[in-house]
Amino acid sequence: MADQQNHLYLVDGSSYIFRAYHRLPPLTNRHGVPAGAVYGYTAMLWKLADGLHKADGPTHMAVILDASSHTHRNELYDQYKANRPPPPEDLVPQFPLIRTATRAFSIPCIEEEGLEADDIIACYTLAAKAAGWKVTIVSSDKDLMQLVDDGKVDMLDTMNDRRIGIAEVKEKFGVGPEKVGDVLALMGDSVDNVPGVPGVGPKTASQLIQQYGDVETVLASVHEITKPKLKQNLTEHADNARLSKELVTLKCDAPLPEPIEGLELKGIPPEPLRAFLEDMGFKSLLNRVGGHASASAGNAAAMTSTSAPAAPAEPEKISVDRTKYQTVDTEEQLDLWIGAARQKGFVAVDTETDCIDCIVAKLVGVSLAVEPNVACYIPVAHVGADLLSDAPSQLPKALVLEKLKGLLEDPAVLKIGHNFKYDWVIFAKEGIDVGPYDDTLVMSFDLDAGRSSHGMDELAKQHFDHECISFKSVCGTGQKQITFDKVPLPQATEYAAEDADITLRLWQRLKPRIAAESATTVYEMVDRPLVATVGKMEQRGIKVDRDYLAKLSTTFSTEIAKLEETIYEAAQGPFTIGSPAQLGAVLYDRLGLKGGRKGKSGQYSTDVNELERLAGEGVEVATRVLEWRQLTKLKNTYTDALQAQINPTTGRVHTSYSLSGAQTGRLSSTEPNLQNIPIRTELGRQIRDAFVAEPGHVLMSADYSQIELRLAAQMADVPQLKEAFQKGQDIHAMTAEELFGHVDRDTRGKAKTVNFAILYGISAWGLAGRLGVERDEGKAIIERYFARFPGIRTYIDETLAFVRENGFSRTLFGRKTHFPNIRASNPMHRAGAERAAINAPIQGTSADLIKRAMNRMDAALAGAGLSDVRMLLQVHDELVFEVPEGKEEAAAAVVRKVMAEAATPALSLDVPLDVEVGWGANWGAAH
Repeated sequence: MADQQNHLYLVDGSSYIFRAYHRLPPLTNRHGVPAGAVYGYTAMLWKLADGLHKADGPTHMAVILDASSHTHRNELYDQYKANRPPPPEDLVPQFPLIRTATRAFSIPCIEEEGLEADDIIACYTLAAKAAGWKVTIVSSDKDLMQLVDDGKVDMLDTMNDRRIGIAEVKEKFGVGPEKVGDVLALMGDSVDNVPGVPGVGPKTASQLIQQYGDVETVLASVHEITKPKLKQNLTEHADNARLSKELVTLKCDAPLPEPIEGLELKGIPPEPLRAFLEDMGFKSLLNRVGGHASASAGNAAAMTSTSAPAAPAEPEKISVDRTKYQTVDTEEQLDLWIGAARQKGFVAVDTETDCIDCIVAKLVGVSLAVEPNVACYIPVAHVGADLLSDAPSQLPKALVLEKLKGLLEDPAVLKIGHNFKYDWVIFAKEGIDVGPYDDTLVMSFDLDAGRSSHGMDELAKQHFDHECISFKSVCGTGQKQITFDKVPLPQATEYAAEDADITLRLWQRLKPRIAAESATTVYEMVDRPLVATVGKMEQRGIKVDRDYLAKLSTTFSTEIAKLEETIYEAAQGPFTIGSPAQLGAVLYDRLGLKGGRKGKSGQYSTDVNELERLAGEGVEVATRVLEWRQLTKLKNTYTDALQAQINPTTGRVHTSYSLSGAQTGRLSSTEPNLQNIPIRTELGRQIRDAFVAEPGHVLMSADYSQIELRLAAQMADVPQLKEAFQKGQDIHAMTAEELFGHVDRDTRGKAKTVNFAILYGISAWGLAGRLGVERDEGKAIIERYFARFPGIRTYIDETLAFVRENGFSRTLFGRKTHFPNIRASNPMHRAGAERAAINAPIQGTSADLIKRAMNRMDAALAGAGLSDVRMLLQVHDELVFEVPEGKEEAAAAVVRKVMAEAATPALSLDVPLDVEVGWGANWGAAH
């Protein structure tokens, strides 16, 4: 390497790990530990390290990881990365194995407490540049694009096999790398929870920085900005912009954990790599180093899935021949494809549209597949790439839809889709009621919830080791991105037909597992029918009062401003309230309060538990900061955001429900997320008041009462609880009598906390904290609870024993939730899995019941002559309807009956399902 310029490759370890995790099915190694991500990561790192002697390949290499989640940025802003979900349960035990895999290649694995991986990468990049080396950052992370330097530093996006230089950065951001941090500061980042400036997106941020140069100059020049709202936002949120600039600026001056000379890459070493691969049981990778597993290990070392029948040890590589896909542009061709589908009795179907919002999206084309590699694309609304180009030859949309309608509604032909809810809505808008259908996303979820993701691209990689054509490869990214109707037909055909082809292959792989793995009941009776049910609800949407929201936002702004003044007065001076470091200094240094806890960084903790402790001691600053945090979150998340989410055509908000969002089976929603609106607070009620009925209608709320406690009584077979529910008694008062010997407001409140906390596997410490008592008292209450209700203790023990043995829990309808961490060696990971496993059968059965009620609701209402009553929303255990005035009582009777009888005839429950129904002019008044 003496005559070769040193070239340092810095691998962004987190992105590599998560990409590997989503590539493969949920596999385990020969020790029974999840290892799918380990396998994928090992193969990917091998490919990268194998470039030692190739042009522009690495001479030096290191993998950079995050050592902890707390860095100096959390001290600057306590909400930094606060919304990031925890890693999947089955990925956590793979992290140490991935570190071992890295070292098996003799490649340094570098991580430092208090530093993010991006900062470490920045430090090494600057040091290598100073030494005259070239640097390649293996990542596509936008934050790292600040480091790109022409001829010296580039990035390698291995997902798309492309290099990112200055030109690519300018294409994405409109500015050079040195200004990327300023753009990011203004636009913010929802993933990392960098606040930015409201209303400033990537385009506006880029234009401002192009014009003014940096954040400070933008803020100093705000008087020149002519757009009133933009000017107001920049003025009001100037501190957030400055804070955001600090958050996105990479730290480049930390000492290097290892000298750059020590990162030299010396090729793929046969040892200790061989030993690692043998221990893991990665037989195909062993062959690459010319070794084989020993005879004794060979039979046991194959990776296996965690349920029977086992998924393939490694993806079954398929052959996808895109040259065989056909573009259908004649009526004769279309008739042949429809005939082939009828002859087969099934057809995979996918739609292409001009945007991802199915409510406003327009149909661009339809793809079909009847066999692997036998697929087509039928364009109906493609246009020229620009104003000077003619539209390509294609069949009239009306003709195509007329012919497809017969096929898509034919009860003798099964339609197969992936995330078919979207396609169902697109066709429904065209007057086509698709059925019958299968959905491979729902199948995957019902088979592997908790073990893998369920997107089509991820499943193609997991099951077939196939990389699907990416959307951005055909439509581009950034300012040059085009809508699908402008994609030339050859590329459009390959992309769209492949989607149908892969969907068909997934169906062929997953469908036999449904019966074999006892998932038929939950798939056929709960989740599959929900595709159309939820599709209708999304189409209907719900009316939102924009003026009310605007007034509420103004009120919240006023209250926030008053709170800030109150906080400043109580704190004896102003400070940045959102900064934990400054708040800690105010509480414990300026005000001299006692009991402060310092973390490893030396800063005082100001988390919610600490503030609640101080508030309980009468510290006004803590009390008001808690109020300030809640109010600012509600304003940003709901009163401001909801206004932007009102559909301009319908005047309604159309939330999008995910059928695979929560692993226990509950629905989740986005754009907006209606599941997180506070239920029992006055502020939450004010937000719900913004959801209103159309003139001449009311909103009706139907809510299962204490359904999880009822199911616990049923599933744990607790006679006292079952009898209490059968008699309609106050369950919390009964529990208070059992635990404390008397009932008053205090003991009933404590009993309510205990009733729900026990079902979530709470510890003595946790219960003591919630009740405000000592740990010994919390432990004593749990012991008394189990003594009074021994069935609950038995249920918990038997549930955990079942999950430890089988790796999954089951609802009464047979829904499986997998818990790969249930046998984890890490006590914290194992305890987390155990807590989740205790509640999963109960919460999952609750989800199954409300889904069954939803699937039956429209038919029941129509049968009662109430087809004009429309089901609009589902939020946890509640359904919301829009009801014509004068039909409230009749609708309430039908809704209550359907929900109360949701278990029948599949299940016979001893405990009645009680449903509380109310109505009013808005959602809040319906409670």
